[in-house]
Amino acid sequence: MPFISEILKYGSLAIVGTEKNTGKTECLNYILSKLHSTDISVAVTSIGIDGESIDQVTGTAKPDITIFEDMIFVTSEKHYHTKGLTAEILDISAERTSLGRLVTARAKTAGKVLLSGPANTALLQKIIGQNAALGVDITIVDGALSRMSPASPSVAQAMILATGAAFSANIRQLVQKTKFVCKLVSLNHADKHAQTLLANIDNGLYCIDENGELHDLNIESAFMLTSTETEKTKYPCNCKTLFVAGVVSNKLLDFIRMQGNIDGFTLIAKDFTKIFITPEMYNLFLRKGGCIKVLHKTKLIAITVNPVSPQGYVLDSKILQYALGQNLDFPVYDLRQLQN
Repeated sequence: MPFISEILKYGSLAIVGTEKNTGKTECLNYILSKLHSTDISVAVTSIGIDGESIDQVTGTAKPDITIFEDMIFVTSEKHYHTKGLTAEILDISAERTSLGRLVTARAKTAGKVLLSGPANTALLQKIIGQNAALGVDITIVDGALSRMSPASPSVAQAMILATGAAFSANIRQLVQKTKFVCKLVSLNHADKHAQTLLANIDNGLYCIDENGELHDLNIESAFMLTSTETEKTKYPCNCKTLFVAGVVSNKLLDFIRMQGNIDGFTLIAKDFTKIFITPEMYNLFLRKGGCIKVLHKTKLIAITVNPVSPQGYVLDSKILQYALGQNLDFPVYDLRQLQN
């Protein structure tokens, strides 16, 4: 059972995709079917909606989500009533989503469900904690669309990345784009001193000086940085370590680069899900001597591939798996081939 033994080391797992229709639901079903034969207590939910028979964006058919007896699932009131199985309600949340309160239930029989879990990571964290209190060994979160937020270390301890022809119909481009995502996931930790200084900071920009002392720049967001003559941001030119609690963007890297010599400069992000940059800007930043590190890392367990795109393109799965395997330090699987 590829990567299942690795999954069992963690209490929470996110399944995220590089794009829609890259096989997240198929991966979830594979994992649930394998865990069903173990003594592990499993809970499952989604951030957003998952499990529709027809994709609402592309109009293509999607696999149903199958829950097995004794598994716990969390979904909205609306979709709890559409379930195709018998279940015992364990909890109904006080918080409401656009589809009603969240229902936590234990399956008494196997069957299909439509998962529509919390829409934000804060509520997702709370649900994972509640599941643990119910005796759940692992909560699996199925990501919606191509959102990476469920894979944040603040939410899930480990992740599986689904990629495929929907991300790019060209194998070479697909490999390079997936490789860059994996590169961000694998960014090095900031040093322990920085981790201690920054552990409880959730907002703003901070500088760590050459003596290791922390300075609040009193800038709420990196989006507020500007170099225009009419509104220059007060920014310490001698800052060599910058922590950004929010989003790291191309604009931020360009701003730092324009300050002058950045050789030896370290930018620290909270985790990889906060980083929204292009490979071109990232490589330029590195060439100029800068580096990016993170406070928190997620364990990437494996890459799964879907060689079929919603537009009907079909890539050669063996060639795709080989190409990814040659370029990535993670195991790569086509789950359909494993099940045939």
